[in-house]
Amino acid sequence: MTRTADIRRDTKETQIRVRLDLDGSGQAEVSTGIGFFDHMLDSFARHGGFDLQVEATGDLHIDMHHTVEDTGIVLGQAFHAALDGFKGVRRFGHAYIPMDETLTRCAVDLSNRPYLIWRVNFSKPKVGTMDTELFKEFHHAFAMHAGACIHLETLYGENAHHIAESGFKALARALRDAVEADAKTVGRAPSTKGVL
Repeated sequence: MTRTADIRRDTKETQIRVRLDLDGSGQAEVSTGIGFFDHMLDSFARHGGFDLQVEATGDLHIDMHHTVEDTGIVLGQAFHAALDGFKGVRRFGHAYIPMDETLTRCAVDLSNRPYLIWRVNFSKPKVGTMDTELFKEFHHAFAMHAGACIHLETLYGENAHHIAESGFKALARALRDAVEADAKTVGRAPSTKGVL
């Protein structure tokens, strides 16, 4: 079974295309026009074991908000499409990611009931040129469109770069477990309802 998706979204503010292979080897080609965001998405692919291509053009002359949020939307849609009704997956995943002085944990439920718990505080308003408030916007958009319940919490940390990066890595590792094929479900949705 091929678990891939190719999603494009064009608006007056952004033009975004995401190609995703859940069973890849962590290869990424990312171009959003935002250097630090590219770095985070590359890290997300590498630690999730997903092959990921992201091509995003947005109204960066205004600010980065539309590009970051809309990339979260399209990446979430790609996960939702590639998961094909969430059949035959482990469904749950979690990870603790240490990064120097920072420790972040993430728990994921691929429930088709999207939700985000965000307990992440940044010591600075920017990482490089990127507003740190945009990280919540990305994760919220991703959760809503992937159909994922995501709880992300930085337990402690000081460096804003480490806080952001450990969050992307934690989400990636939790998703890596959650999307893994589960032979015990025999291709069924992992729910007493029979469908997610």
